[in-house]
Amino acid sequence: MPSLAIHRLPMAHPGDMSAVAALIAAGTLRAGDVRAVIGKTEGNGGLNDFTRGFFTQSLMLLLARETGESVATLTARIPCVLSGGTEGALSPHYLVFAVDRAVAGPRGLALGTAFSPPTPASEIGRDAQIAAVTQAVRDAMADAGITRAEDVALVQVKAPCAQAPGAEARSSDPRLLMALSRAAAALGVALALGDVAEAGEGDLLRDLTKYSNRASISSGIEVVANEVVVFGYAEGWAPGLTAGVAPMADLLDLPGVVAAFRAAGLPADPSVPADQRHRVLGVIAKGEPEKAGHIRGARHTMLGDTDLDAQRHLRGALGAIVASVAGDGQVFVSGGAEHQGPPGGGLVCVFARG
Repeated sequence: MPSLAIHRLPMAHPGDMSAVAALIAAGTLRAGDVRAVIGKTEGNGGLNDFTRGFFTQSLMLLLARETGESVATLTARIPCVLSGGTEGALSPHYLVFAVDRAVAGPRGLALGTAFSPPTPASEIGRDAQIAAVTQAVRDAMADAGITRAEDVALVQVKAPCAQAPGAEARSSDPRLLMALSRAAAALGVALALGDVAEAGEGDLLRDLTKYSNRASISSGIEVVANEVVVFGYAEGWAPGLTAGVAPMADLLDLPGVVAAFRAAGLPADPSVPADQRHRVLGVIAKGEPEKAGHIRGARHTMLGDTDLDAQRHLRGALGAIVASVAGDGQVFVSGGAEHQGPPGGGLVCVFARG
């Protein structure tokens, strides 16, 4: 029977493994217990963002040295979900999720992981990817021992993309393909959890009424399959940790952000009091610029700026809101929230100690 531990660690640069190495050296973390990693690197978040792959390579080399397993074996079983872009108040950091199977409990926060088969460019943004993610979510739930979809708090997916898609791909534009990959993964999650009754590739980026409030998706060329991490509640896991999740109606939805912190048992009003911030173990937020070009009737220019990508605007703005509630810039804020929460909105998940 397992127990989940969450370590939020800083990084001085994308290859800086000193914080996790120190935990291992002190005996606080066993390298073999690492089950998943979710983090923010300081790259541009685009197709050419090398910081994500650099971090993953550095981490797997460290874990290989500590465990004796090969890098290939570790990479195939430990999802490493990296999102580039730490604009504004955001701080580069990563969350290490470790599972100690020697510690049991009656019911607690559980973690499960799964990988889909490798996804070629021809399947990205198509029904095949949606189906693959749906099955991977179910596999991850089974891995965690979560038997009911309503007990799932959040599904984090790292979905693949292709820098040179080829003629067989759904789009020759790698950026559009990245968005289609996120969208397909999100609807795969929605189907697995019963958040939508049916969905197909024709719905991607079109029918935005189909979404899941429990899906957080990133995509990138550094992965070749859909890497899935499921968080929820299951019997046999040690108690003490919570995951509070809430949707945001739009980019300015401070009450929605606060609701996620309160769902995690934190007295945010609207910020978490200084003496309670040590309980915050990690924050994940997804957001999306409103496609109509307005927020609450006021025009925004995120989508028309030729100097800065819209997602960089989004991360800087949403990051300031979420970090101000958390009282800490070490929050995971990612753009590209297609089918992840209400259109023009998104979601927030807060991991906290009870």
